[in-house]
Amino acid sequence: MTRDLTIALDGMGGDHGPAVVLEGAEAAHIRHPNIRFLIFGDEAQLKAALEKHPRVAAASEIVHSEVAVAMDDKPSQALRRGRKTSSMWMAIEAVKEGRADVAVSAGNTGALMAMAKIILRTMPNIERPAIAGLWPTLRGESIVLDLGATIGPDAKQLVQFAMMGEAYARVVFGVQKPTIGLLNIGEEEVKGTEQVKEAAQILRNVDLPLEFHGFVEGDDIGKGTVDVVVTDGFTGNVALKTAEGTARQIAEYLRQGIERSFFAKIGYLFAHSVFRMLRDKMDPRSVNGGVFLGLNGLVVKSHGGADGLGFASAIDVAVDVAAADLVRKIAADMDVLEKRAGDMTSAAEQEEAAVL
Repeated sequence: MTRDLTIALDGMGGDHGPAVVLEGAEAAHIRHPNIRFLIFGDEAQLKAALEKHPRVAAASEIVHSEVAVAMDDKPSQALRRGRKTSSMWMAIEAVKEGRADVAVSAGNTGALMAMAKIILRTMPNIERPAIAGLWPTLRGESIVLDLGATIGPDAKQLVQFAMMGEAYARVVFGVQKPTIGLLNIGEEEVKGTEQVKEAAQILRNVDLPLEFHGFVEGDDIGKGTVDVVVTDGFTGNVALKTAEGTARQIAEYLRQGIERSFFAKIGYLFAHSVFRMLRDKMDPRSVNGGVFLGLNGLVVKSHGGADGLGFASAIDVAVDVAAADLVRKIAADMDVLEKRAGDMTSAAEQEEAAVL
């Protein structure tokens, strides 16, 4: 990181509220000592919790808010109750006003997206936002989007997701032309919905700052076949929750197996380092933090049930995208897409006119 950053924290968000937010802030501040925090929430609760975290207290300003958005609030309810006065709203508004570089919340995803869209608005040349997350793979990590913001995107919107994903990949992976795959039910060109097939055709034919791999299937996500996997919000969210559930299932199978017999426990002792590596690789806390892409400002969503380590990972993501000026890079790449897609359309129209 090359400059000081201010992170706006929704201090009341998530299943555990201020205790986990401040624990995560302290862990993140140790890794990034030049960040400061604007923490929004109930002042009395936050001040009491900060007594356990003097490092965070010294690097923070508390801004009192009257309302905390509940995890089970519908977005419409959250907007009615928490517009202007909730910790979530105020954290996002700090980004719009330039008082913070990025907002982080573990709160209600639907409410967070609704408020972010109202306050920050979508960027020019982008029709719908997307949630992008890091996904552990056999190669390291990939980016998957959308994880739940947009249901039923059309072909143009899927292409926009691909462009936002490649910009994010260049920031976090440092690759100049990230590989992009469209999630599909098979690799053959004849398979999939019309929207997916049309998006693939656009990505193949337009000269963009990415390498289009083609279609990828569900098992390619874990393999790390491509740097960026593009899908709709419904499928992406189902895939994410399935992967998280499968990780917990495997961990429970291992625990039961180890406890089943004396010899299994002895075997565990000999293979302890291997099991520890497996545990770390499967730990969702290490890749916690979904970035809302396509808005005129940065918002990072932490898992609502994250502990301090998980919330710190979300702050790490926030630091990375803010320090890299991700919004500006997405805007520049979207300008390239619009120009080159327009050139391709004009060329096709001229060719059609010549034939006629």
